[in-house]
Amino acid sequence: MDFRVGNGIDIHQLIKNEELILGGVHIQSNLGIEGHSDGDALLHALTDSILGALAIGDIGDFFPSHNSKWKNANSKIFLDFSLDEMRKKNYYISNLDITIILQKPAISKYKNKIKNHLSKYLSIEASQVSIKATTTDKLGFIGSSKGICVVSNILLISNEN
Repeated sequence: MDFRVGNGIDIHQLIKNEELILGGVHIQSNLGIEGHSDGDALLHALTDSILGALAIGDIGDFFPSHNSKWKNANSKIFLDFSLDEMRKKNYYISNLDITIILQKPAISKYKNKIKNHLSKYLSIEASQVSIKATTTDKLGFIGSSKGICVVSNILLISNEN
């Protein structure tokens, strides 16, 4: 079997009066992600982990932030592109492990919702998706509620024997 491991990371600034969307799920918060697209850091990290596993580049190669075409774009466009590339190369997702690093708001109550939403969207079992959340114990820009970081790790397996 051919296995591929990919890692993706996305970091954004948090600002007032923006939406906070993680994994396609709207999170109740007075802080949201500043980004060129909808700023879904989880989908950006996931997209990069797939592209990395396929060794074909990163999200910025295909969807550069300087291109106005992607202004306010739904991040599912980026994820769909990476999934199409994955399928073209005859891979499927074995498992996905995502860590959200965020001081505020607390998102532990959203973890299962994100997990279930992602598993349905990716057409995989919820048992193949791990969503974890942590803080930085008030250290740095994330700890002062000025930023968010999402790390995604993925294992792809070839459909070909």
